[in-house]
Amino acid sequence: MLINGKEYQSVWMQDGKVLMINQNKLPFEFEVITCRTCEEVAAAIQNMTVRGAPAIGAAGAYGMALAALTSENENFRNHLRKYRDILLASRPTAIDLSNAVQLVYEQTVKWIPNLAHSRLTAQKAALDFARDSAEDCRLLGEVGQELITDGMNILTHCNAGALATVDWGTALSVLRMAHRKGKKFFVYVDETRPKLQGSRLTAFELKQEGIDHAIIVDSAAGYFMQQGKIDLIITGADRICLNGDFANKIGTYSLAVLAQQHKVPFYVAAPKSTFDLTCMNGDEIPIEQRSPEEITYLNGQLIASPDSPALNPSFDVTPAEIISGFITSKGIFKPKEAAHKIQL
Repeated sequence: MLINGKEYQSVWMQDGKVLMINQNKLPFEFEVITCRTCEEVAAAIQNMTVRGAPAIGAAGAYGMALAALTSENENFRNHLRKYRDILLASRPTAIDLSNAVQLVYEQTVKWIPNLAHSRLTAQKAALDFARDSAEDCRLLGEVGQELITDGMNILTHCNAGALATVDWGTALSVLRMAHRKGKKFFVYVDETRPKLQGSRLTAFELKQEGIDHAIIVDSAAGYFMQQGKIDLIITGADRICLNGDFANKIGTYSLAVLAQQHKVPFYVAAPKSTFDLTCMNGDEIPIEQRSPEEITYLNGQLIASPDSPALNPSFDVTPAEIISGFITSKGIFKPKEAAHKIQL
């Protein structure tokens, strides 16, 4: 991704440490934090220093590599199992995290009792996962940009950009590729309460790329559709089931219902790691419930009635039958066939 004219990844491993862009500080401050232990990586995932399904997948993979590097020889396998469970518990909804952590864990324990080789294998498996994830996102952008034509107005929700992945993004990979091919279009950016990933992060990325855009409040999306000002909706996803149901940032389901009412095409851009081949339908997706204070406070300032409770589901599930299709590195597929096509 391009930040102040320099290329970055959202998370990477260097000299036995995990580095990541602190997304809680953007767009007002650019900070790279360093994690030296698996517990620090898990905390960064949980507190959303790093966020976005593919990005937390890569962070989890690197976290397992750190666990292998820092675990003592005695009870090495038990230590790895403990750290695996810590990482998996950090955020439950996005399947990329589970896919990445399990991959690195299984590759690492295969070489016990040769612990030196186990540690090398853990690092290689994590680096390979992150590299493959970034390339998958680049390719799906190339595929998806075919949907965009000059003069389009496009709506996106939350942040499905390079910050949410290792690089390129999912929904924003499509927009980046279209922009770099010279296509002219405009992007409406949902603010995405309560953490404002749209107004803070997506708008920041689009500004860095020079893509025309404007921030709107979440509740204005229906108004702009009603006015005929939205031609296409593209979002990312955090978990996609076999039947095409998918979980994404809270508010996605509402957008899909509005899109169906107003006959606006609704596409989901996702890498292979976001498909959960063990999940039959959306009823099986665990929905993360986050702190009520994310709703009642903003930057440490109380903004709600102090005596009122708040409910804060972080994701919702959109059924397959009300979306147009999935944009993947292997093509654009109908919702009910995407999970099967992506395996071929």
